[in-house]
Amino acid sequence: MKVSIKLETPKNPTQPMNITPEKSENGRCAIEAKNLSVYYSDFRAVKDVNLSVEVQKITAMIGPSGCGKSTVLRAFNRMNDLIPSAHAEGDVLFHGQNIYAPDVDPIQVRRRIGMVFQKPNPFPKSIYENIAWGARVNGFKGNKADMDALVEESLISAALWDEVKDKLQQSGLSLSGGQQQRLCIARAIAVKPDIVLMDEPCSALDPISTLKIEELMRELIKEYTIIIVTHNMQQAARVSDYTAFFTLDERRAGYLMEFGTATNIFTNPREKVTEDYITGRFG
Repeated sequence: MKVSIKLETPKNPTQPMNITPEKSENGRCAIEAKNLSVYYSDFRAVKDVNLSVEVQKITAMIGPSGCGKSTVLRAFNRMNDLIPSAHAEGDVLFHGQNIYAPDVDPIQVRRRIGMVFQKPNPFPKSIYENIAWGARVNGFKGNKADMDALVEESLISAALWDEVKDKLQQSGLSLSGGQQQRLCIARAIAVKPDIVLMDEPCSALDPISTLKIEELMRELIKEYTIIIVTHNMQQAARVSDYTAFFTLDERRAGYLMEFGTATNIFTNPREKVTEDYITGRFG
């Protein structure tokens, strides 16, 4: 039986909302797509996706360009709503609530399900204000000492504090690309979301910065669930607990071909097309 909830704004976003989530069969479901299709005008970009994401694990979405990975990722926090021609069919269940129900505010959804984009996009503000401003916009009501503590905690969680603690008033844009991406991650987790979505977060970074982000992801799942889109097969194999392989049908619509543990997908895939993709035969 579903638990009927509304995604209300907490008085202090650093505290978890007072809700009783509906559990999946194994009690570990963070978010679940049921028969999810996404359209851009009349074109069905993604069709009939059924996917259950486990709590405090990293789930990687892989597949050739144009197969709908990022579209599915954005459907998990209704970012596709910002595209005028886009609409979704099916259900996305978060704490037992369909986030596409008419009475659900997409802004509240995005406060609970954060997003880190492909290109680092820090605000043109100080490092401190990148964290503080985002928290204030999302309802933070604490005093200056509370905010200082939140900024420090967020930067520590994003493995950035030691590098920036003596220059918090410098512009976030003065940081290196890898540092900017970790600042964006710190900003995302400052409001204590349940889930962090990452859309190719390392594609613009050098190998050393990429490794730092990957190490950070493994630390973050102690508190958060992470869903990542990546074209880097080695990265998906290194960091993910579960992997979803998407591909295209004859009409160029994306669909979920195979889903399982990363170990099984990369060493013993069920489908020939999955094996061909991860071994570089196409894509």
